[in-house]
Amino acid sequence: MESIAPKTADVIASALLARIKAGEFNGGRLPAERALSEAFSTTRITLREALGKLEAQGVIYRELRRGWFIAPPRLIYNPLYHSHFHAMAAEQGRHASTEVIAAQEVSAQGAVAAALMLEEGETVFCIRRLRRIDGRAVLYVEHYLNPHFFPGLLFEDLTRSLTDLYDQRYGIRYGGARFTILPGPLPDVAAPALNVAAGSPGLLITRINRNQQKLVIDCDCEYWRYDALCVEVEA
Repeated sequence: MESIAPKTADVIASALLARIKAGEFNGGRLPAERALSEAFSTTRITLREALGKLEAQGVIYRELRRGWFIAPPRLIYNPLYHSHFHAMAAEQGRHASTEVIAAQEVSAQGAVAAALMLEEGETVFCIRRLRRIDGRAVLYVEHYLNPHFFPGLLFEDLTRSLTDLYDQRYGIRYGGARFTILPGPLPDVAAPALNVAAGSPGLLITRINRNQQKLVIDCDCEYWRYDALCVEVEA
């Protein structure tokens, strides 16, 4: 039976993968698409198909207006482990940082009101943050908090761990959580912060947290770059 020659994009992807494994791109950044097209004597369309294959494998990732980069190891995320973002990163030898985009009072609507077991229109705290691993933006998160449990919280340093802040300032610790994990396109509000085009694949993790008395205290909506996270659970 006659064998079918591999597509040009497959050949290019294999060649690039071999060069990446050989450590050719030590700076972590691939050459510009034009340079790669010339090096492989191919069109930009075929090259992008090859790059897309490596991106789907988690080998490389793209950032808007910046180009292609070699992907670092994914962060291991265990929903059953009650830790916080900075501690989780440190335990895996990574450096985490947090940027506060906005922190304000808003009216609870729809799914947020239902999650917090409040009436629509009731006031909640909304904190929007961008979180990075080793300088790379990987997570855009919206925290919705019942202000009854956290008076004055919006005046605190919100770049720090909310888990630690809850415990140290308010004596509140997590007593249970409900997780929902769904793959899907990143919304307009999250994609630009993560340096990807709106509609790019992402992972939405919704977490509803309870305190020691099993009362709902907050709800997190986490939008992750799909290539930055590995959800791993051991029960």
